[in-house]
Amino acid sequence: MRKIALIPARYAASRFPGKMMADLGGKTVIWRTYESTLATGLFDEVAVVCDHPIIYDEINANGGKVILSKRTHECGTDRIAEAAEEMDADIIVNVQGDEPFTRREPLEKLLRVFEGEEGKSVRVASLMQVLTDAASINHPNFVKVAVDLHFNALFFSRSPIPYHRSKDLQPVYYEHIGVYAFRKQTLMMFTRLPLSPLESIEKIECLRYLENGIPLKMVVTDYMGVEIDTPEDLVKATGLL
Repeated sequence: MRKIALIPARYAASRFPGKMMADLGGKTVIWRTYESTLATGLFDEVAVVCDHPIIYDEINANGGKVILSKRTHECGTDRIAEAAEEMDADIIVNVQGDEPFTRREPLEKLLRVFEGEEGKSVRVASLMQVLTDAASINHPNFVKVAVDLHFNALFFSRSPIPYHRSKDLQPVYYEHIGVYAFRKQTLMMFTRLPLSPLESIEKIECLRYLENGIPLKMVVTDYMGVEIDTPEDLVKATGLL
């Protein structure tokens, strides 16, 4: 299987405009994400797919592969789909541009679900990790996911799911990590689907799959890193670095 990693990067992020170009220990966030993804050694090709010449010039000047989007896109998945359409690939991994601590092990586990007889039925997969901190469980910036007994996603929400009604049982809360792996034909299908109702309400793009009856396989990881959504996250990332 030919595997490609595409990193969508939008300059004008709503919660932290220009975050891709923010300094993180002497390098920009987007360049650190590109470097760490390339360093995994898992992919036949790695490229940033961006919407702004500033990001394009940053990657290009440092010798990285970068593609400038031709159209405006609502979400990162639509952005990488445009770039992937003409690329030779079996599996395409969407690594978020604000994930500078991307590591090999979680991505390797994600790619593994496409292998063997059982993997032939997997069309799209994503990562999740266990949440234990009450503040994070209740915070809308942490997207939660509930899964079935086979680790297929049942629902994604910014609210805590499941609701802890039975105090005799301790629920497991999973945080969705926005790293996806797609079969190319599934990615192309996604971009042709209209924005779905629950996706529009929750502002969670992967709900578009569930609302259209497309199973989404979830992979548990002990992913350790910081997704940079806010200036406060950048401070945390600097400390972690």
